[in-house]
Amino acid sequence: MNVSQSISVTRAAHLIRCAGMTTALTGAGLSTSSGIPDFRSPQSGMWTRGEPREVASFREFQKRPEVFFAWFRPLARLILDAAPNAAHHALADLERSGYLSSVTTQNIDLLHTRAGSRVVYEVHGHIREATCMLCRRKFPGTPIMEELAAEGGVPYCSKCGGVLKPGVVLFEEVVPPAVLLASQRAACNCDLMLVAGTSLEVYPVADLPALTVRNGGLLIIVNFEPTYLDKSAEVLIHGDVEEVLPAIAAEVLSTPGQRRSA
Repeated sequence: MNVSQSISVTRAAHLIRCAGMTTALTGAGLSTSSGIPDFRSPQSGMWTRGEPREVASFREFQKRPEVFFAWFRPLARLILDAAPNAAHHALADLERSGYLSSVTTQNIDLLHTRAGSRVVYEVHGHIREATCMLCRRKFPGTPIMEELAAEGGVPYCSKCGGVLKPGVVLFEEVVPPAVLLASQRAACNCDLMLVAGTSLEVYPVADLPALTVRNGGLLIIVNFEPTYLDKSAEVLIHGDVEEVLPAIAAEVLSTPGQRRSA
């Protein structure tokens, strides 16, 4: 970490210590160090293996689920093998110590909850469960992911034979209204939003930091690439979230007596 980033880390830690309510927004960049590729990187992104609307739209899933599962199978193995990294643990530590009220994430991998975060709004869904497209029964997601990773093919309902859809939000699907509303409330009510590992290109999630700014809150943005809100950030760090977030958390928690009640 260079001198400029170290100064920005100190500034970010000060803002978090002083804020009445801080929330976080995370994207795929938070999980790349855990071995899960993001979707849009030119060389390694998941979309380099298929046109999004051909492999991951709800309409195409209904017509050709086998195409979706063939594309999703390598990702299923990566998610099953992944472990939370230092960035996930840093956010969990901040929440545990009373400095972070919630995390809104675009990620489906459950790594925030596995790291210990308790209030997590998964706006793009998750792999925790799957739903039958016919009878609407729900099934635990892990056995389905394990079978998909091992054998491939389309998973079917053991009760009626319908196709099982993972609990992820596909193109053309609506973000879960209750989850989106909760994340919007967090964005509107917070004094400070920590944006980490997201390019802010996918809506409606990308509008959440703008809601914070419009309601008088401040932004800390940590991301390798620029975002459309960089100029609105009180602190902007173009760096590795796995390095920067732990440094911010360590500085926030380093002062004796600074622990808040959760």
